[in-house]
Amino acid sequence: MTYCIGMRINKGLVFMSDTRTSAGVDNFATSKKMFTWSTPGERVITIMTAGNLATTQAMISLLEERSKSPEDRDPSILRQTTMFQVARLVGATLKEVIVDSSPSGQTSDDQFAASVIVGGQIGAGPPTVFLVYPQGNFIEITDDTPFFQIGETKYGKPILVRAYDRNMGFEEAIKLLLVSFDSTVKSNLSVGLPFDLMVYETDSFDTSRQKRVDKDDPVYQSISTGWGDALRDAFQLLPSYSV
Repeated sequence: MTYCIGMRINKGLVFMSDTRTSAGVDNFATSKKMFTWSTPGERVITIMTAGNLATTQAMISLLEERSKSPEDRDPSILRQTTMFQVARLVGATLKEVIVDSSPSGQTSDDQFAASVIVGGQIGAGPPTVFLVYPQGNFIEITDDTPFFQIGETKYGKPILVRAYDRNMGFEEAIKLLLVSFDSTVKSNLSVGLPFDLMVYETDSFDTSRQKRVDKDDPVYQSISTGWGDALRDAFQLLPSYSV
């Protein structure tokens, strides 16, 4: 299991993913789940993955292999003219890998299943985010659904629903995501640090605002401790219920 969030605010996009992979209750490893392709001044595309690790690694490898020499390889993620076309390509590649991996073909509960968040901006098109399902179909982010989660989503969703504001700045959005991830880490062993973070500002086509947040990060530790203390204080302020 894993946990990834792709969020859109007025200023741009924010992506965060954990790095934990597990093969049992006492066998944990670290694996990157966030990948970025870019053409300076023209496009930025970020993909995050959850699900069967072999499936997601094969999908990323195919996308990477087909984009290394755009003039010779087709379809290439660097040739798509819109983010919608990128989402179609990612969905088709994911479905291709799952079908090839499963001897009986793709099923809804396939052990090779995976899901993907893909977001970014191409040219004059707006920055956007898509959620791609194992079957290859996908949905796009909207004002009513301003973020997508994949993986272990239930523990970190309540704070996102309550605190999200499209007008927030990047710093506040990162804080919100860190609280969501911290809540998930404390509730599920299959999600863990370090976290990979990327901020994309609209029309910047800049991929430099990336960071890996580890367990010793002082800001993360302060947020984690402060959120726990704030919850306990808020609980004490609530009225008691007598029967």
